[in-house]
Amino acid sequence: MRRSKRRRRTVSAYRDDDHIVVLIPASFSAEDEREWVATMVARIERRERPDTLSDDDLLRRALDLNDTYLGGLAVPESVRWVTNQNSRWGSCTPGDRSIRLSERLQRMPGWVLDYVLVHELAHLLEPGHDECFWGWVDRYPQAERAKGYLLGWSEASAVRPPSEFEPVD
Repeated sequence: MRRSKRRRRTVSAYRDDDHIVVLIPASFSAEDEREWVATMVARIERRERPDTLSDDDLLRRALDLNDTYLGGLAVPESVRWVTNQNSRWGSCTPGDRSIRLSERLQRMPGWVLDYVLVHELAHLLEPGHDECFWGWVDRYPQAERAKGYLLGWSEASAVRPPSEFEPVD
């Protein structure tokens, strides 16, 4: 976020490598700043994101990831979006080889979605979260980055906005 004394009313944003830069007038309040930064970041991310993948697209993506990182050993029967997972990113039922992904992932970068898919595919090989399971998951090169992204997103979404922490007179 950058404030400008020359900027009077307009707000703009652009991507600079891994960062989104939001330009706002210096006269904006902290509340205006929070609102505009959230709006503009969402706008940039929405513009960069391809259309939502269908369940068939998800299955194809999972099969490609399986071949690339898991040696083709974790073939799912189905992969689909679900709306009822608000505390999980995904789930897997090894018995029927089905994978369900939270629709919240539709707003995430592709490499994060791929990490969750690899994580759930690994459950087709190892049902628990033991060392062997993580060995499979960590074959995905951006696993640590994606874990950090999801952890940060989860923490940030649980935090109240700073204005709620300010003292009330």
